[in-house]
Order: sequence, then C-alpha cells, then structure tokens
Amino acid sequence: MVDQEEQSLKEARRLEKRAAEEAERLAKEHERKKAYLAREQAIEEAQKERGAKRSEKRANEEIDQLARKQARREAYLAREKATAEAQEARELKAKKQPPE
Repeated sequence: MVDQEEQSLKEARRLEKRAAEEAERLAKEHERKKAYLAREQAIEEAQKERGAKRSEKRANEEIDQLARKQARREAYLAREKATAEAQEARELKAKKQPPE
C-alpha cells in the first residue's frame, strides 16, 4: 500500500509539474504573441508615416512644378508680347519713313 501511495504522490507531483510547465509555456507564448503584434504595429505605423511623408512631398513637388510651369508660360507670353510690340514698332517706323 505504501508503494501505491508513493506512486500516487509521484504521479500527483508529475501532474503538478506538467501543469506548471504548461502554464509557463502559455505565458511565454502569450508574451511572444504580444511582442510580435507590437512589432507589426510599429512597422505598420512606420509605413503609414512614410506614406504620409511621400504624399506630402509629392504634393509639394506638384505645387512647385505648377509654379514653374506658370512662370515659364508668363515668360513665354512676355517674350511673345515684346516680339509683337517690336514688330509693330518696326512697321510704324517703316510707314513714317519716306520711300527712297
């Protein structure tokens, strides 16, 4: 009978040890999942931040490009106007000069 009690006691200790190991394993697994999710969230936030910066940079570049395009257009129109005025002035001068 003593052997049976001793065997039961060993079995109970083994079960307790197994339960403790299982609890420890579950706790470690929980911590790993928690750390994994935190890393994933950090990566996602960093990607969102980079995307926002890219969008802002692209918007600024578009604004700059539109400003340069407008400046080129205005410069072109000013040259065209100056050319037309010079041509008109030459024509008026030619009309005022007596034929030779």
